[in-house]
Amino acid sequence: MSDRTEIMSTMGKRAWAGAILLAGGAALAGCSPKAPPQLPPAPAPTTVSEAPPPPIQQGPAPGSQADFVASMMGRDVVYFDTDMFNIDSVDQAALAQQAQWLMRYPAKKATLEGHCDERGTREYNLALGERRANAAKNYLVGLGIDASRLTTVSYGKERPVALGSDETSWAKNRRAVTITID
Repeated sequence: MSDRTEIMSTMGKRAWAGAILLAGGAALAGCSPKAPPQLPPAPAPTTVSEAPPPPIQQGPAPGSQADFVASMMGRDVVYFDTDMFNIDSVDQAALAQQAQWLMRYPAKKATLEGHCDERGTREYNLALGERRANAAKNYLVGLGIDASRLTTVSYGKERPVALGSDETSWAKNRRAVTITID
């Protein structure tokens, strides 16, 4: 076959392919959907108004230990002098604030933890920690908190908050801490 015949044959095939494509496009164009005689009515406006989303709670959940700590602003702990378990005027104010919170949440219970500094024997510090926890408990009971809602535990010198062998560290460790529980 000559080059010219081959070119003519290729051109013929292309012409046929183009004609088929044009005919197919025309046939599809003739099948386009016709507009309906009447459009459907517009959707009716809704009368149900959406409620605004609930406000996002800022801060701790009311009645939680985090709420207690935040409300007390450092008054969830009372501090004692060396070898003492008496409640002074500063402690009285802190315990009065704790009692108000506990009265606001009458289903809440609390544990009063007694702690000591590192000096003294383990046995002595456990006994002193127990006296400190009981002193705080008894004061809360005197303010109207039901004794059945309060428990005590002594950790002695086993759970210091300040590590160090100086008066500043010891003063931070001589304490009674109120922890709320369900």
